[in-house]
Amino acid sequence: MSISVLGIGNLLMSDEGVGVHAIRALDEGYRFPGDVRLIDGGTMGLDLLFYIEGTRRLLIIDAVNADLPPATVKLYEGRQVPAALCQKFSVHQIGLQDLLFAMDITGSAPEEICLAGVQPSKVEMGLELSAPVGAAMPALVAAVLGKLEDWGVRAKGKTECVWPYHQE
Repeated sequence: MSISVLGIGNLLMSDEGVGVHAIRALDEGYRFPGDVRLIDGGTMGLDLLFYIEGTRRLLIIDAVNADLPPATVKLYEGRQVPAALCQKFSVHQIGLQDLLFAMDITGSAPEEICLAGVQPSKVEMGLELSAPVGAAMPALVAAVLGKLEDWGVRAKGKTECVWPYHQE
């Protein structure tokens, strides 16, 4: 695959699952060319190596503790990605760092890597995103689609997207 879009996170921990919610929104709302793969990585960590090996460009979507206002969406590129994952608040982020390191030492690291990060509002037991992070889903999806366009990928909308990812 030329491009992999990897949503990671724990759906049982409210905003910590934002990456998986975003992958689902992208899958439900858009069609992508055949060289783009959407991956629901959940909390798999190193097990994801099999799925993203050979990827030229990797776009990760995850909650990132960057001491920003809740629901802030920020793109991190290249060497900024491992640094953004240094402030861990979740076990899967340790696995993600291990994954990136394993790809680097095996020579299978992507040519380009980007992290679409969202500052969580709450990380606690719960299946729903917080209201601020749920409301930020359109901005997150737009940031992902914008980065894909930078990489020459144009997604086609399937239907009008509905954002049922937050409580009113």
